[in-house]
Amino acid sequence: MAGLIPQDFIDDLIARADIVEVVGRRVPLKKAGREFKACCPFHGEKTPSFTVSPGKGFYHCFGCGAHGTAIGFLMEFDHMSFVEAIESLASSMGVEVPRNESDQPARHYDELFSLMDSVARHWQSCLKDAPAAVEYVKNRGIDGPTAKRFGIGYAPEGWSNVLDKFGKSDEAIEKLLATGLIIRKDNGKHYDRFRDRIMFPIRDARGRTIGFGGRVTGDDEPKYLNSPETVLFHKGRELYGLYEARQALRNIERLVVVEGYMDAVALARHGIDFSVATLGTATTSEHLNRLFRLTENVYFAFDGDRAGKKAAWRALENALPQVREGRQIRFVFLPDGHDPDSYVNEHGADTFIKIMDEGLALSEFLIEELTSQVDMKTVDGRARLAELAAPLINTIPAGIYRELLVESLAEAVGLTAAKLDGLLKDGSSAGETGRKRRPSAVRIRQQTLVAGSPSVVRRAITLVLNHPEAGQDLDVGKLGDLKRPGVDLLAALIEIVQAEPNITTAGLLERWRHDDQGRHLGKLAAMDVPSDEDFDPAAELADCLTQLATAGRKDRISFLIEKQRVNSLTDDELSELRQLN
Repeated sequence: MAGLIPQDFIDDLIARADIVEVVGRRVPLKKAGREFKACCPFHGEKTPSFTVSPGKGFYHCFGCGAHGTAIGFLMEFDHMSFVEAIESLASSMGVEVPRNESDQPARHYDELFSLMDSVARHWQSCLKDAPAAVEYVKNRGIDGPTAKRFGIGYAPEGWSNVLDKFGKSDEAIEKLLATGLIIRKDNGKHYDRFRDRIMFPIRDARGRTIGFGGRVTGDDEPKYLNSPETVLFHKGRELYGLYEARQALRNIERLVVVEGYMDAVALARHGIDFSVATLGTATTSEHLNRLFRLTENVYFAFDGDRAGKKAAWRALENALPQVREGRQIRFVFLPDGHDPDSYVNEHGADTFIKIMDEGLALSEFLIEELTSQVDMKTVDGRARLAELAAPLINTIPAGIYRELLVESLAEAVGLTAAKLDGLLKDGSSAGETGRKRRPSAVRIRQQTLVAGSPSVVRRAITLVLNHPEAGQDLDVGKLGDLKRPGVDLLAALIEIVQAEPNITTAGLLERWRHDDQGRHLGKLAAMDVPSDEDFDPAAELADCLTQLATAGRKDRISFLIEKQRVNSLTDDELSELRQLN
C-alpha cells in the first residue's frame, strides 16, 4: 500500500501496545514487583537481567544493554523491518495501518524507484553493446551469470546519455536530479554523473535500486564513484550485496564485510555468497545493526596496508557498543598488495575462508593494536596501555564479554582484573589515579551521556524520559547557548513533549531508535525514579533547568572576563558583562 505511516499513529500504537504481551509470547516472563523479568533472549545468561516495564512500555537488559519498544523488540527478535514490525503489531491489536496520502510522498518515491530500475536495465543493455567494457569485466574475473545476478552494466562515454533518454521534460529532469543521476551546472544546464564506467546497482532489502557505484575502466579519477546522498540512498545505512546474499542463502551463518563492490562481486563469483561491502564510508552503527539482525558472526576483511589497519580500527570503535555474548567479530588482514578481489582470484575460495577463520578476534585486535603503541617493558608503558584502553572498554555493554576482555587486558597490564575494572568504572586508568584524566590518544567517537558521575543534564533527561508530562510548561529558552554535553538532546526531548503532550516514554525512545544516543537514553529510561506522592517531577525538572541556566550565566561571565583581561572585549560584550554582573 502506498503512502507513509503517520507519526501520530506510530506514537499511539506504541502507547497502546502491551509490551508484556508482545515479549511474553516469545520469552517466558516472571512478575517482579511492577515489572517482569527473564533471561535475556539476545545474549546467554543464567541470572535474569532482562526487564520489561509495562508502565514505561519498553524492555531493557542490564547485561548486554539491549532495549527498545514493542516495535524494536519485533525488529530485533523476529528480524522484521520497521514497517513490518508496525504492521505486525497493528494486526495483533486489530487495527489497520493508515497511510498519509496528503502529499503522496510514497508515490513520488515509487516513481524514483521505477526510474532507478529503468536506468539500471538501460546500463545493462549498454554493457552488451560495449566490447571494451565486456572485455574489462571478463578480465576482472566476472562471468556472465555473476554480472546478471548483480545487475552489472556500463554507462557509456558522453555527457548526456542518461539525460537524453530519461530527461525529456522538466519533471523528468527533477527526478534525475533527485536520484543523483545528473548534475546541475552553475549556468542551469545538466550533465550525466556517471560516464564511461562499469556500473554496479545498489539495492535495498526489497531488491529495489536505490543508488549506483561506478568503476572506471582506465586510469581516470576518481577510480570509484558512488551516488550522492538522496532520499532513496544513505550510504551510512546501506551495504552493497546484502540483498544478493539474502537471496542466495536461506540461513546466513556469517557475513564478511569488505571495502568495495568489486570485492563483494569477486567473492560471490567464487561461491562466497555471504560477502557485503560498505560504500565509501566507515562501518557505522547502523551497518552493524543490520548485520547482527541476520547473523551472530561478522568478519571484516581489509587490505594489509596502513589504510586497511586504519579502516579496521574505525570498524572496531563502532563495533564495541554492539559487542555481547554470542556475537563473534573477527578482523582479517590480507597480505600486502592484495585486496579480497585479487586474493580470491589468485588463491581461491577455500584459502580465503581459511584466512577468515584465522582472523583476529576483536579482543585480540584491540589489545594487539594498543600494545604496539606503548613500551610494554616499562611501568609507564603498561599504564599508558590501560589509559588508551579505558575509554574503549567503557563503551562495551556490561556482561560476560566485557569481564573477559578486562581479564585479558589486566593480564597484559599487570593488575588484577578486579583492580583494573574498578579503575575503569571510576573513569580512571592505571597511571592516573587521584588526578584529572587527560584526553586519550585514541579518539572516542562520541561523548556518552552516562560516563562519570551523575550530572544535572543527565538527571533532567532521566526525568523527561520517565515523566514526559513534566516538561509541558518549561521554558527551553533558559538553556540559551549553554555548551554542555547533552544539553541539545535535553532541549530536543522537551520540545517534543511540548509539541506532543500525549507522548509516552516508549514513544520518546522510539524517536531516537536510529540515533547513536538512543542506547544511552534506554539506560536512563530504565533507571528508577521516585514515585511517591511527595515527589514532583515537574518541579525537580524546572530546578534542573534553573541550575543549568545559572551555570550558563557563570560560564559566560568567565568567558567575558577572560576576554577583558586581554583587552579584546567589544562594546556590546562590555555592556553584556556589566548587565550579567
